[in-house]
Formats: sequence, structure tokens, C-alpha cells
Amino acid sequence: MQVVLSLLLALTSGTLSLDKLNMCMDSKNHKTEPGPEGELYLQCSPWRDNACCTANTSVGAHKDNSYLYNFNWNHCGVMSPKCKKHFIQDVCFYECSPNLGPWIHQVDQSWRKERIIDVPLCMEDCHDWWEDCKNDYTCKSNWHKGWDWSSGVNKCPEGSTCRIWTEVYPTPKSMCEELWFHSYLYTTLPKSSGRCMQLWFTGPNPNRKVAEYYLNNAQQRQSFASTKLLLLAIAFLSLRMY
Repeated sequence: MQVVLSLLLALTSGTLSLDKLNMCMDSKNHKTEPGPEGELYLQCSPWRDNACCTANTSVGAHKDNSYLYNFNWNHCGVMSPKCKKHFIQDVCFYECSPNLGPWIHQVDQSWRKERIIDVPLCMEDCHDWWEDCKNDYTCKSNWHKGWDWSSGVNKCPEGSTCRIWTEVYPTPKSMCEELWFHSYLYTTLPKSSGRCMQLWFTGPNPNRKVAEYYLNNAQQRQSFASTKLLLLAIAFLSLRMY
């Protein structure tokens, strides 16, 4: 009976919540719950109807050496404006989106308790980002960690050299997946597919339906696993009865 109870507990503990379609990460600058923001600054404005960021955060997202993270985009010379706009959009997406629930994972870091992993980005967003940055320079492929923070602002670590973008990231895939240590997953899916998350959009937010698609797939997999557990429990009970 103890085994059966354990199996049934596993069934219930695997239940996925629809809250994952409308939630904020437990992180440094995020609101506790998503909601409307009257005004969000420039590139963050598409999320104004339902956002995990505040107006102040949206302003900070557009600044060099922003107070949000003290991160210096210009660590290998001045980043070109056409490249920087993609990083601003990336910050807006990360800080403001309420639809990242299916990809949120717990972490043990001083500045956040959760992060995103393998968010499937639309092909256009990765390709345009890489194309607009290909003539810029950086000294690291993984911007998530390994910087010299001794001055309070990120600098290239000792022994590293600034290299042209295409040497560090030969392809859009390598950039999208390595830049923030697998926060994003490169896909060949276009925006029209409805199966990839969009960094750039106008009008109604298309990403809720994408998150719903992936959440439903996860629930189906969980349901299949739960059915197998239930059958095992029934089989175990049958054996105990004989």
C-alpha cells in the first residue's frame, strides 16, 4: 500500500498550473505579479497592457551601464546602435514578459531565485540580432558569468581578447544559445508558425498562445507519464491481491 500511495502522490505532484501562462519570475527587478502599466518606455511599450516590469525598469533597460545590473554593453568599444537595440529588446522581453512560465526554473543565486532556460525564439529574431551585431566586438561567448566585476561594472576577464562578433558567434544559433547560457533555444520556426516566442512584436502580445501551446504539450507528456504510473499502481494492487 505504501508503494501505491507513493505512486499516487507522484501523479498529483506533477500537475501543471495554468498560472504559468501569466506569471513573473522571482528575480531582482520583476514585479510579484503581472499587470497593466500605463506607460512603458520605448522598446518595452508592447508589454504595457500586461507586464512584469515597472515603468522605471523599462527606462533602465534603455541605459548604458544601467542601474538594473550595472552591465556595460561597451566592454569592447562602443556597441553599434543597430546591435544595441536588440539587447535593449532582449532586456525588455526578459523583464516585462508575463508568458515565460513554461521555461522558468529555480536557481540559487544572490540576485534571483528563478531564471529561464531554452525559451524557443523565432528564427527571424535570432537571425536579425546576429546580422545587426556581426561587425561588433566582444571578448566572451557566455555573457551570463565569468566577467571581471572588480570595478562594480563588468569588464573583460584577464587574458581575454576582443574579437569580432562572427569569430565568437559563427552562427545565429551559437549566439542565441550561448550568449545568456541557454536562456534561449534557437529554432528554425518563423513568427507565422505560432510555435516560437517573439522578442519583437506590435499589437496584441502573440506569446501567450505560444506559451499555452508548450504548456499543453508538457501537460500531455505529464498525463502520459501519470497514466503509466496509475497502471503500475493497479498492477501492483492486483499482485498483492493474489
